[in-house]
Amino acid sequence: MQQSPARLVERFYYDLWNTGNETVAWEILHPDFRFRASLGPEKIGPEGFIEYMRLIHTALSGYRCTILEMLESGDRVAARLRFGGVHRAIFFGVPPTGREIVWSGAAFFRTTGRQIVSLWVLGDVDAVKRQLGAALTSTGP
Repeated sequence: MQQSPARLVERFYYDLWNTGNETVAWEILHPDFRFRASLGPEKIGPEGFIEYMRLIHTALSGYRCTILEMLESGDRVAARLRFGGVHRAIFFGVPPTGREIVWSGAAFFRTTGRQIVSLWVLGDVDAVKRQLGAALTSTGP
């Protein structure tokens, strides 16, 4: 089913990321989907993204992405976002603290009208590390 690029992005965050609904990933992510995030390496395909999503949901319970602003141009969308969750498992090498952490970021999507083809997310990793008390030189999750 054809959907506007902005609607695909809303579904990505609200129906997939925030709920962990893997069925939605297979529906809205292109088989060759390329995902690059500040918190980890590039992932390919729905299965690569699902693996990453599980890792983040394990480390940060109640993980939420909130869209603050979106701009759509043709098949592309840019979004300004807020991310957050409660630190419940090792994250950036830091054992669970039970603290809620929040940070800001931006995401850049390319779509086909039916699926998301690529996503590049730039998050404020330094803010995450400061809240965890991690050294600013530690690597991803």
